[in-house]
Amino acid sequence: MLEKLEQLEQRYSLAQERLNQPETYDDPALVARLNQELRELEELVETVRRYRRCLRTQTDAEALMEDPELRELAREELLSAKREAEELEHSLQILLLPKDPNDERNVIVEIRSGVGGEEAALFAHSLYRMYSMYSERQGWSLETANASLTELGGVKEITFTINGKGAFSRLKYESGVHRVQRVPETESGGRVHTSTATVAVLPEVDEVTFELDRNDLRIDTFRSSGAGGQHINKTSSAIRITHLPTGMVVECQDQRSQFQNKDKAMEILRSRLYQRKLQEQQDSISADRRSQVGTGMRNERIRTYNFPQGRVTDHRIGLTLYKINSVMDGELDEIINALSAADQAEKLAQA
Repeated sequence: MLEKLEQLEQRYSLAQERLNQPETYDDPALVARLNQELRELEELVETVRRYRRCLRTQTDAEALMEDPELRELAREELLSAKREAEELEHSLQILLLPKDPNDERNVIVEIRSGVGGEEAALFAHSLYRMYSMYSERQGWSLETANASLTELGGVKEITFTINGKGAFSRLKYESGVHRVQRVPETESGGRVHTSTATVAVLPEVDEVTFELDRNDLRIDTFRSSGAGGQHINKTSSAIRITHLPTGMVVECQDQRSQFQNKDKAMEILRSRLYQRKLQEQQDSISADRRSQVGTGMRNERIRTYNFPQGRVTDHRIGLTLYKINSVMDGELDEIINALSAADQAEKLAQA
């Protein structure tokens, strides 16, 4: 392990040296790659240095054990250094696991109502509120790009970006089918209904990471509209971009101008195509290697929100919490931490 750690330290130092060379900045893609490499290696390099200090402390303490007057003090220092070294060694094992290169990126989240009609749309809105409140707790910013609402305040479909360090590393586990069991507000008989909504979490990518061929795009303008198709302005500021090779369509109407809508739509399209490319690469390697937790495929039921019983169950790891109101108010850390820990444990077992 130490040999591999030395190699990673050398990579870190080399990246720093190259960033200090003025000619490096003639290549924006290289600068972006070097900065990303530094971010990925920074925590590991700092942990390695702390680990080495612990090993030196152990060596010094063992030498002092020969002195009768300092033996007791040295023993305490030795035990403390050994404990810390064991903890750091475990941390290094986790840090050496293959990293998701998108973990530090901002995210684009798409929520769509599924089975259940108006109740599914209301549930989709509840999920949007949940992620909004979670983002606020994390100190992240949220910006809506496009929303299709119902007359009762539900969400047929909504796309929004969340900007914050490590947003993708936390929210990537949310992709999949979310199921709700509750008595709808529109149900007079008090019967429990089951409805669904799908969540897709995409890493936000820039032009340096994924370049679009403008010849592959058809860009149309149209009027922004509100719930039920009612026009909310008289200018054609909304943007629809069609990616001709794949038929993928992105609409954006919630920005202040046509130019802002176009930029946001291009951003979403890049992220969708980038995610599609990654998925194709993963599928070509082997479907059997996908993690049980992973990021959740969109056709998998990943979580159930049962309001009559006050519980939330994540089916991938068998976690059940009886605090549904807190979860719906954005307290997601307990679930996300458990999913992340399960993901790490599985990767350690396979290493």
